[in-house]
Amino acid sequence: MRRANSFLLAGLLLGAVIAFLATEAQPYRQVVTAAGPASEAGVISAAADSSTLDASPKQSPGSAAPQRGTELKTELPALVPQGHVSVVVYDRAKGTTPISLDAHRHYTSASLVKLMIAFDALDRGTSPATVQEMLSRSDDETASKLWVEGGATRIVQEAVSEMGLAETTPPDDPGRWGDTEITAADITRVYRYLLDRAPAQQRETILRALRHATENGADGFRQYFGIPDALGHASWAVKQGWSCCNPGRILHTSGLVKNDQYIVTVLTENPRSVGYETAEAQVTEVVKHLPGIR
Repeated sequence: MRRANSFLLAGLLLGAVIAFLATEAQPYRQVVTAAGPASEAGVISAAADSSTLDASPKQSPGSAAPQRGTELKTELPALVPQGHVSVVVYDRAKGTTPISLDAHRHYTSASLVKLMIAFDALDRGTSPATVQEMLSRSDDETASKLWVEGGATRIVQEAVSEMGLAETTPPDDPGRWGDTEITAADITRVYRYLLDRAPAQQRETILRALRHATENGADGFRQYFGIPDALGHASWAVKQGWSCCNPGRILHTSGLVKNDQYIVTVLTENPRSVGYETAEAQVTEVVKHLPGIR
């Protein structure tokens, strides 16, 4: 009986050793879960570049009410149900960015690149009246002339360097200035450069044009969608953009509101099946939903 028990014990020990060795022989497998970036599509968050965009204001201690930003991350994309929307609101008085929604998504610029064309043209001694005409009426013919005279894609490259535009690239086809790639974060940087670093005469010329943007552009397109329609008679200075269809229907509204306290940038892209009137109404509704800018 003792001998049987000894054999049994030895067998159990041998089985344990074999099981251990078999386990250790298995290759080591690490399970990795991929975490998305801090600012994913459709998420209200602080932008990653702390040199230009700051953290959103925090909820006060003890408050049970959800932050407005949490609601906006659902509300704003829902206003452009078939397309994409990116928003940045920068508060110049506080030096903060209370709203940043998908700020780093790339869009074609349409006429927003005319801001860069304007700086270059003024640098080269172009008449302020010519630059103002291009901006206030969004005149494509004048923009094309100044684009060629300024060296086409060189204009964008110079703006990228001078203004610190981390996400802006010139168009692949140098003849299509409206295909310059931009983000809401970078357009916000353009306005910050205009207000804080640009030479005084350039700032005055460009701001005068943006404050007197005409209701209809040089091509007859009504350009009061977005900021102007949403704010009515409140003070604003705007540069708008619209184009179709590379790749989709583009409508952008950007500018300064509330006595230049806020820089507001709203970029949208819809499929071609969404008409201009619908897309314009969507952009205006997005601006109406932005708290604190009126």
